[in-house]
Amino acid sequence: MTTQPLTTPEPANDATPASQAGHAAEVLRRQAAGLVRDLRELADPEGLAAKVDPVGFGGALGEAAKSLATSPGAVLRAGLGFGLDSARAVAAAASRAVGGTTAGPASLPERDKRYADPAWEDNAWYYLARQEHALLADRLTELSAAARVSPVARRKLDWLVAQTIEALAPPNSIVTNPAWPKKIVDTGGLNVVRGARNLLRDAVQNRGMPRQVTPGEYVVGKDLAVTPGQVVYRNRLIELIQYEPQTDTVHEIPLLMSPPWINKYYIMDLAPGKSLVEWAVQHGHTVFMISYRNPDSALADVTMSDYLQEGPVAALDVVREITGQDRVNVAGLCLGGALSAAAVAWLEAKGRQSVNSLTLMNTLLDYTGPGQLGVFTDEKTVNRLERSMRKDGYLPASSMKTTFDLLRATDLVWNYVVNDWMLGEDPKPFDMLSWNADSTRMPAAMQTEYLRTLYLENRFAEGKLELAGERLDVADVRPDSYVICAESDHIAPWRSVYTGAAKIGGTVRFVLSNSGHIAGVVNPPSPKSRHWFGESDDLPESADEWRDDAGERTASWWEDWTPWIAAHAGPEIAAPKRIGSDAHPPLEPAPGRYVLRG
Repeated sequence: MTTQPLTTPEPANDATPASQAGHAAEVLRRQAAGLVRDLRELADPEGLAAKVDPVGFGGALGEAAKSLATSPGAVLRAGLGFGLDSARAVAAAASRAVGGTTAGPASLPERDKRYADPAWEDNAWYYLARQEHALLADRLTELSAAARVSPVARRKLDWLVAQTIEALAPPNSIVTNPAWPKKIVDTGGLNVVRGARNLLRDAVQNRGMPRQVTPGEYVVGKDLAVTPGQVVYRNRLIELIQYEPQTDTVHEIPLLMSPPWINKYYIMDLAPGKSLVEWAVQHGHTVFMISYRNPDSALADVTMSDYLQEGPVAALDVVREITGQDRVNVAGLCLGGALSAAAVAWLEAKGRQSVNSLTLMNTLLDYTGPGQLGVFTDEKTVNRLERSMRKDGYLPASSMKTTFDLLRATDLVWNYVVNDWMLGEDPKPFDMLSWNADSTRMPAAMQTEYLRTLYLENRFAEGKLELAGERLDVADVRPDSYVICAESDHIAPWRSVYTGAAKIGGTVRFVLSNSGHIAGVVNPPSPKSRHWFGESDDLPESADEWRDDAGERTASWWEDWTPWIAAHAGPEIAAPKRIGSDAHPPLEPAPGRYVLRG
C-alpha cells in the first residue's frame, strides 16, 4: 500500500548552497506573487468586499435602508412607539424603586437562565435595563419586518437583527449585569484584573473571541477518542480505524461510521459513556471509523468526487476485505451522512452496491430549507468565499468555528464574554466544547463545490448531482434507512431533514430527538432523553403531519436504534481474533495521526 506524504517535504539539511539559494529564491517569489495578488484583490471592488464584508451584510442593510426611506411612516411609528413604551418602563422602574410592583410594558420571557438572579426583578435599575432591551428588540424586529427586501437580503437582515439584539442584552454589559458588582465585592476586585487579562489574551490568541475551553483539559487519545482500536488503512484523505471487539460474539455484518470532515471524527467517540462508537462495540458490532485528514494548501484542488472515492467508497472496500463480508452497514453524521448517501447512489449506478443499511444522523439531503446557514450560502457570498480561499487554498478552521459559534451566540459567545471577561473566570471543563474547539480546515475546491451543488443548486435532491462520473439522485438510495434528527438543531433543521428523508428510495424509519445538532449524536441514555417515532415507516407528506401522529418515548434514540441496527446486522458470530488483515495490517493505535495533526 502506498501512503501519501502528510506534508510538503522541506529541503534536506545537507542540500548544496546552490539548492538552498534556489529554495530561498522560490520562497521570495511566492511571497512577492502573494503580495501582488493581495494588492490586486484590494484594488478590485469585489476583492475588497470579499475581505471586508465576506457575507454581504452591507448589501442587505443598504436594501433595508432604501426601503425604509420610502416608508417613513413605519420608522416614525417605531420611534414614537419606543419612546412612549420607554417612558412607561421608566415609570414602572421608579415605582419599584420605592417598593411598588408595577409591571412594565414589555413582555419578558419567564425561562431564561441569564435572568435567574432576583435583582432583575427587585432592583429598579436592572429591571429597567431588561425592559428597555425587550422594547428595543420589539422595535428593531418591527422595522426589519417593514423593510421590503429580496429573499437573500431578508435572511441576512433577520440574522443581523437577531445578532444585534443578542449583543445588546443586559447581561452582556458590566453596567447592566448585577453579577459584575457582586463579583467585585466577592473577589476584592480581582475579577476585573483577571477579566482584563482574559480579554487581552483572547484578542491576541483567539481572534478576539472569548475562549470556551482551557487548552489541555481534555487530550485526544487520553480523555477523548479512547475506544481501543487500530488504524488499518491510510490514504491522502482518510485513515480507517477498526475498533477492538468488547463482546465474545459480534454481528456478522460490520458497521462503518462516516463523520463529517468539517470537524474531527471523535464527536462520535467522545468519551467513555458518551461514545456512540463504544455503545455500538459493546452491543456486538464490528465497528470501523473514517478519520479525515485536516487539509492544508497541498489539497486545495481536492473535489467532492475525491472525497467520495477516497472516503466512504475506499473505506467500504477495505472493510469488506478485512471482514470478508459483501455488505456493510453505514452510519453517517451531517455532511458525512450526505456523502454516505451519495456513495450509496453512486454504488447503485455502478452496479456494485455494498451498503446493507444506512443510518443518517442530522443530515440534510434536500437543501431547500437550509436554516440559519442560508445566511452564508447565497451566490454572492459563495463567490466572495471562493476569492478569499485563493491565497491559501483552504478555508481556515477559525472561520468555520466562528460561523458555527455565531449560530448559537447566546451559549457559545456571550456566555463566555460574561464568564471570561466580566467575571474573570476560566471556562468550566466541557468535553463537547473541547471537541468543538478542535476545528478543521476545508479544501477550497471541495468547499465551493459543496456549497454550490448542494446549498445553492440542491442537485442531489433534484437528481442532478454529478460525482466521479455518475449522475446521482436521492431516490436511488434504496437500502433500509434510519434517519435521526434533533428538534433544536440549528444546522440541519429537522423539518428540512424530513423533506430529504421523504425522497429516499428505500424504507425509512424516521426518528426525532429532543436535543440539538451535537447532543443529538452524544445522546447516551439519560432521564432527560426522549424521542418521537412514527408508528409505521410510511412517511406522510409533511413533517408536521408526521409529528402530529408520532409516538413519544422517554429514552435516548440510541436505545431505539440498537434493535433496528441489530436486525440489519445479521446473525452473531465469534468475535474476530485479530484487527485488520494480511492486506491491511494495523498501522498504529487509534485515534491515529490525522486527528492529531493541525
